[in-house]
Amino acid sequence: MPGRRTGRTVALVFALLLPAAAPTLQAADGQATAGTSSLLHPVFQDHAVLQRDRPLRIHGQAPPGTRVRVALADRLGDVHADAGGHWEATLPALPAGGPHVLQVRTDTAEQRVEDVLVGDVWLCAGQSNMELQVWRSLDARAEIAGAGSDAIRLLTVPQVGHPSPQAGFGAPVAWRTVSPDSVRDFSAACFYFARALRETVDVPMGLISAAWGGSRIQAWTSGDALREAGADDDALGVLDLYRRDPAAAAARWGAIWAGWWHDREGVAADDAPWRAASDAGIGDGWLDAPRDLGAWEQWGLPDLADYDGLVWYRTTVQLEAGQAARQAVLALGPADEMDTTWVNGTAVGSTYGAGLARAYALPPGLLRAGDNTVVVAVLDTYRDGGLSGPATAHRLQFDDGTSVPLDGGWRYRVAPGRDWPPRAPWQDAAGLSTLYNGMIAPLAGIALRGALWYQGESDTGEADAYADRLRVLRDDWRSRFGSQLPFLVVQLANYGQPSFAPGDSDWATLREAQRRVADEDAASALAVAIDIGDRYDIHPPNKQELGRRLARAARHVVYADPVPASGPTPRSARREGDAVVVGFAGIDGGLVVHGAAAPVGFELCGAAAGSCRYADARVQGDTVVLRAADVSAPVRVRHAWADSPMVNLFDRAGVPVGPFEIAIGRAAR
Repeated sequence: MPGRRTGRTVALVFALLLPAAAPTLQAADGQATAGTSSLLHPVFQDHAVLQRDRPLRIHGQAPPGTRVRVALADRLGDVHADAGGHWEATLPALPAGGPHVLQVRTDTAEQRVEDVLVGDVWLCAGQSNMELQVWRSLDARAEIAGAGSDAIRLLTVPQVGHPSPQAGFGAPVAWRTVSPDSVRDFSAACFYFARALRETVDVPMGLISAAWGGSRIQAWTSGDALREAGADDDALGVLDLYRRDPAAAAARWGAIWAGWWHDREGVAADDAPWRAASDAGIGDGWLDAPRDLGAWEQWGLPDLADYDGLVWYRTTVQLEAGQAARQAVLALGPADEMDTTWVNGTAVGSTYGAGLARAYALPPGLLRAGDNTVVVAVLDTYRDGGLSGPATAHRLQFDDGTSVPLDGGWRYRVAPGRDWPPRAPWQDAAGLSTLYNGMIAPLAGIALRGALWYQGESDTGEADAYADRLRVLRDDWRSRFGSQLPFLVVQLANYGQPSFAPGDSDWATLREAQRRVADEDAASALAVAIDIGDRYDIHPPNKQELGRRLARAARHVVYADPVPASGPTPRSARREGDAVVVGFAGIDGGLVVHGAAAPVGFELCGAAAGSCRYADARVQGDTVVLRAADVSAPVRVRHAWADSPMVNLFDRAGVPVGPFEIAIGRAAR
């Protein structure tokens, strides 16, 4: 590898820099020695990759006021830890190469990190399609067996959410070279991207995967950025309270949640399913749940067989006066996938996570002698949902070690409709800033070549707001990692059954938000995936082609490759007589139609709602000419506007014309 070095230079530098009496303490695993805590932030470990051609910010912790001396290759730093014990040394940039040794010393300890490369560092973030591991991708057995590269290094950020920004990771981390063992559980999209990119960019690649299935975009955005955007002020106030007093925050959130419930169409003013009153009136709409509970899709009820939405659960438990006076925790089995829970009419907690048991500390005085009401609202948005069973899995646990099971029988009530409730702001994957705090904030100070973002499936219910939220996230990360941080966005892949007529689509609306945000920014690009999804699986396995398209986007945006970043992109729509002509840019080798005589999936739309109609289309050079006899005054063009659209128009490089919506203007004169 170019620029390869040994550790001799660093050893000689330290011999000159340090007093002869300084102890030589080192550990082969990059950890501090002599019983001290680590001097370096955990991101600096054996096999790490640091960003080339940028000032090198090396940082960590030491006793306040301690002198810290740093050496990497022939770059030196000499700093002191501040009053909080934090230290940071900025070393001059290095070109791509290595391996190097990073050494940090105080008068009493040393930490030595071996096999450090300098190259390009990429952050790969998002939800489950970014998290999806190599072992779940196409041809996984061969891909894993053939994996091996010293030039690509992998680091997976532990999945930890937190209400406050964290300086360190929530669990140990390690940089690993690519091998069958290390790559198996790593992000497939991230790995295949780097592998494809290295075909033309021959430098070491450091890949940092920070992904969480089911996560929403606000969870990845800092609290400061969300506050500045001003859209979540009430929830952010609850999050501030949660840091100090979780029980008080849960009660306040219950009031916000109740406001959402009463704003729903068809909900009466006195309809409060969480109420603490006796069972008077509970028969209205409440039915007996199976004793074993479990997924409601398995209850054998037609109305629940394919139901995604909100279901209420309710039970009562009798306590003696002595029990009610004790400190208690409400322990519930897993709820798929989100619960909001009340005891005696007071909200006590809310958790997101299908496989997670719940444990809610109850505030003093909430329990009482006699009957106590427990109500759980469970939201499910995908596949099976419900409160797990059996009934004995749920109990009140007291501070003396005793417990009372909630096995007196559960009742349920279905809340129809897809206007799903708000998420508690402290929830890991669905909250506000929680994943930024636990997974992005610990990377502060790390120089990046760019960021890959694959997320949005969990935000399709609020697709209209996604463009603004994506801009906030992009600008927020740039404030942390550099004002011109390249930002590569994966447009959502096709998923679900094909449509038979033009209509509305939240997935299409969100894809258009992704396209517009990427298109408006010179340092951003879009990777189109509308042809490589899976109609039956929200997690399409063809991450190899996705990696190639992301690499193409990176070459254009980051490395000035003239090949267009994203493939054919709409640039104009104009009337020409009775036709509408759509012009494209970014075409590599010309437009081609696959599998038919003409393109499909184009629509012409009038001004009125529901006026879109499929259009006859033909390719004419770098344009597509559209006609629709039953749309007399079209005002906009749509393409691939469905959850799982049919597409057959590509450029000769094999990249499809992706989903878009564009207004029709007048022909230029």
